[in-house]
Amino acid sequence: MRDLVDEEAENLRLIEQRARKISRLYGYKEVITPLVEHYELLAAKLGEENRKRMFVFEDLGRRKVALRPEFTASVARLVATKMQSAPRPLRLFSVGSLYRYDEPQFGRYREFWQANYELFGSNKPEADVEILALTNSLLKEIGLKNYFFKIGHVGVLRSILNHDGISEEQQNSIMQLLDKKQFDIALKTAKNAGSSKSSLDTLETLLNIKGRQSDAVISEICEVVKSYSEAIEAAGNLREIISILKAGCVDVDLSVEAGFARGLEYYSGMIFEIFATNMDIAVGGGGRYDKLIELFGGGQVPAVGVALGVDRLSLALQKQGQTTQRSEENRVLVVAVENSLLGHAFKISNMLREKGIVVELETMGRSVSKALSDADRRGITHAVIVGSKEIQENMVALRFMRERTQEIVSIEHLFERIRQ
Repeated sequence: MRDLVDEEAENLRLIEQRARKISRLYGYKEVITPLVEHYELLAAKLGEENRKRMFVFEDLGRRKVALRPEFTASVARLVATKMQSAPRPLRLFSVGSLYRYDEPQFGRYREFWQANYELFGSNKPEADVEILALTNSLLKEIGLKNYFFKIGHVGVLRSILNHDGISEEQQNSIMQLLDKKQFDIALKTAKNAGSSKSSLDTLETLLNIKGRQSDAVISEICEVVKSYSEAIEAAGNLREIISILKAGCVDVDLSVEAGFARGLEYYSGMIFEIFATNMDIAVGGGGRYDKLIELFGGGQVPAVGVALGVDRLSLALQKQGQTTQRSEENRVLVVAVENSLLGHAFKISNMLREKGIVVELETMGRSVSKALSDADRRGITHAVIVGSKEIQENMVALRFMRERTQEIVSIEHLFERIRQ
């Protein structure tokens, strides 16, 4: 867990602000869920690997609780218990810190931040497309240039395992292994669980089917799984999602992978992850989960969502030589030449702040020259120097730090002059 200071903190908050902007543009309402949840709620359908990495403890009421490792379970619990009568579709946004006991390394922290978008109530492919388009909009909004979406459909793999009567628990173990790219062990596990020779051959073939030409890849998938009706249906659903996405002129670089799996157990349909150039870890991911709300007693509510790592997006921008800095804004330092003028300095500072100008007041008692030197080092754009002679005429000295010029300006016109 880290202390974030200066640019680290600002970059995180700027991405968070842009995530909120996208949520507003797409009609998503923000919800805030507790940092601590019942362990059983978070553990359900989270995946064995993630269950092992939760921060779990017993509270003073002897309840087994945990720090949230992701948002979806908490948001699903909220929908199931408190928003059952809310109009559908229900679009919800959340952002904040999450906790997993990962081994710290590049892009992996025990405390990390995510922006989360969930769409409840629609089982139509256009809902999946909206989540993909929204994700792409956020990546463009923050300025990420080079990235691609890895996309697949868990229904293709699960239908083959279902065909041989493999239990859900065994399927989850196999999907975990596929997620970790342990393909040989996954196939061996499927064999030990009862998969037939033909199913194993089909699975092994699917693991090698991938590519950027989505139509060709999906056609190849359909040919391989022609004996499995549910797998064909899943591949058709994926084709329709991609077709709508392209018809909507959403410029997304897609890599379709037949053997793609994600560690979370609740996924039931289309899944995807986003990878930035020169990053070996995903900056975000999501998919469809139509049975999670039902698990929490909220009835059958189809859902699809995405979570984007705010920390990882910031790292991706740095790796690509980009920044998340704010648009250029004026920053003003107000300096009183002597203590008797501090009241005027405070008054001028407040006047400018009320008009939306970022203002710092010299509070270190430094001389004007030292205050200006420090302001220059910290990127201050203007300095307002409050002197006794000028203030008698309701004037101040306005210094333009970058141009290193200075002029006398009336307090009445100070804001307009700074804005110019």
